[in-house]
Amino acid sequence: MKLTMRERFRLLIEAFVTAGIILLCYLAAYEILGWFIEAFPSVFDDLWLIEDIYRQNNRQGFWGLTPFVFFLLILIAMGAIYWRLKRRYRQYELRHIIDELHFIAQGNYTHRIRGNYSGGFDKVVDSIHVLVDSTVEAMEEERRIEQSKDELITNVSHDIRTPLTSIIGYLGLIEEGRFHSTEDLQKYVHTAYKKAKQMKVLVDDLFEYTKVRQTTTPLQLVTFDMVQLIEQLSIDFELEARSHQMEIVVSSNVDRIMMTADTEKLVRVFNNLISNALKYGKGGNTIAIEINRVGEKAVISVKNDGEPLPKEAVDQIFERFYRAETSRSQETAGTGLGLAIAQSIIELHGGTITAQSSKKWTSFDIQLPLIQEE
Repeated sequence: MKLTMRERFRLLIEAFVTAGIILLCYLAAYEILGWFIEAFPSVFDDLWLIEDIYRQNNRQGFWGLTPFVFFLLILIAMGAIYWRLKRRYRQYELRHIIDELHFIAQGNYTHRIRGNYSGGFDKVVDSIHVLVDSTVEAMEEERRIEQSKDELITNVSHDIRTPLTSIIGYLGLIEEGRFHSTEDLQKYVHTAYKKAKQMKVLVDDLFEYTKVRQTTTPLQLVTFDMVQLIEQLSIDFELEARSHQMEIVVSSNVDRIMMTADTEKLVRVFNNLISNALKYGKGGNTIAIEINRVGEKAVISVKNDGEPLPKEAVDQIFERFYRAETSRSQETAGTGLGLAIAQSIIELHGGTITAQSSKKWTSFDIQLPLIQEE
């Protein structure tokens, strides 16, 4: 720590004052010792040190002490002065730290306490920096949560308002009798019904998202074969894949992978991944699902050879309401909650899900523990 000129001057004054006090203490002790020796000579006759200090130099007083005694007293005085200045210096260090803390507390959270400190203060300073960093991180997280809430309200309002406006519009036409034929009436009813179903999908996804985001959400654990589960799902999507002129290929390095998990929730994950691959794998011919066992984990990759995703889309793809396309049309893009729900379900199982995209494959890779802790 670098001292100011004022602090250095104070330390210098402290050293002189301390030296003066010690000298006065020496003189007082010498006089008191002399008084005791004169009053009780028989007690001190056999003590050679007292004889050396006092009796041989009685005529010259304190200043007639032997060089050895003077050297000893100087060492003691230097030790006392050093101890005194060291304490004062540590007080200055503490004052500097407190001043820096006050500066940080005023909102300067990026500021760092400068200087090197001794006597354990360096560890205190490091702890303060860690505390400030964690506080700033918590504040940033709180800010992100608030921003996320605002975005949630905005996105939900947008997604609900669009179909709701259509429903009100078509039902208004029916209410006012503004249709010319039964076909027009059926068309209006069908459109309103379709928009209502879109709203229900959004509400269901919102409910599912908020439910799986809670770490206390219980899992209905059962023992099952992951290979068989994926093969059954691929059969369920076979007709839809043909309509998109795509083929679903399932492969595994083992015949069976027995594990415990919540199959209902995992089916939701893989349904979403396969549906996305069919919907967004434009220009692709194959959806490849690879199931492997690596140690005590099941590793599943859902890949398609369609158009690659841009890097910014891959980085944000698990964010809620994110859609790779800029348009928020529900006709083509859904609610934007599917992958966020999938990520939350996988994390509930203690696993991980990541995405990557290249010219050859766009892949979603999942790792799940074989055994869940109840």
